[in-house]
Amino acid sequence: MSLGGHLRELRKRFFIAAAGLVVGMVVAFLISGWVIDLLSQPIVEIAGERGDQYIALNFTTVSSGFDLHMRIAFAIGLLISAPVWLWQIWAFIMPGLTRKEVQYTVGFLAAAIPLFMAGLYVGWLIMPHMVVLMSNFVPNDQGIAQFYDYATYYDFVFKLLLVIGVSFVTPVFLVALNLAGVVSGRDILKGWRVAIIIITVFAAAATPAADVTSMLLLAGILCVLYFAAVGLSMLFDRRKAKRAATLLPPEAP
Repeated sequence: MSLGGHLRELRKRFFIAAAGLVVGMVVAFLISGWVIDLLSQPIVEIAGERGDQYIALNFTTVSSGFDLHMRIAFAIGLLISAPVWLWQIWAFIMPGLTRKEVQYTVGFLAAAIPLFMAGLYVGWLIMPHMVVLMSNFVPNDQGIAQFYDYATYYDFVFKLLLVIGVSFVTPVFLVALNLAGVVSGRDILKGWRVAIIIITVFAAAATPAADVTSMLLLAGILCVLYFAAVGLSMLFDRRKAKRAATLLPPEAP
C-alpha cells in the first residue's frame, strides 16, 4: 500500500474509532448522574458522621455541573467504546505483523485488559476509605468548612484509578519483555527484593499513610502478580530451551 493509501486507511480507522467514542460518551452521559452520586457517597458519609452541613462537593461556577458530567462521560465512554477503537488500532497494524507477532499481541491484550479492569475495581474499593480517612485530619471545630472542589476531587479519583489500573498491567509488560528475549525469568526473579521495595513504596504513595489495610491489600495483589509474571517467564524460558535443544544438530561420531 502506498503512503497515501496508508493515510486514507488511518483516517478511516480514526473516524470509526471517534464515532465509537462519541456513542460511548452519549451512553455514559445518560448515567453520569448516577456515577456522580457514587463518587460523592464518601462525602455524604463524612457529613452524616459529623452532622455538619458544611461538608459537600463544591461547584464554583455556572458550568461546573455540566463540566463534571462531560468529564465522567469521556472517561466512561472511553472504556465503553474500547472494543471499537482497540479493534481499529488492531486492524490497522495487523497486516504488517508476522503470525508470531499477532499471537503475542493477542495474548498481551487478552491478559492486559482484564488486569486493567481488575485494577480499576480495586482502586474503586480503596477510594472511599481513602477519602473518609483523610477527612479525619481536618479539624472538627466550629467555623471550619470542608468543601471538596469538584475538579480536584474528580482528578484525585481518576488518577487513583488510572495509576492502580496501570500498575496491575505491569507484570504483563515483564512477560512481554521475556518473550522478546530482553530479560529472562531468572533475571526478573533476581530483582525480587527491589521489586518488593518498589511495590511497597508505590502502594504507600497511592494510599494514605494512615490507611495500612489499603496499602497492604494493594501491595499484596501486586506482589502476587509480580511472582506470577516470574513463574510464566521461567516457564517460557524452559520451553525456549527445549525447543533450542531439539534444533541443535547431532554430534559428529
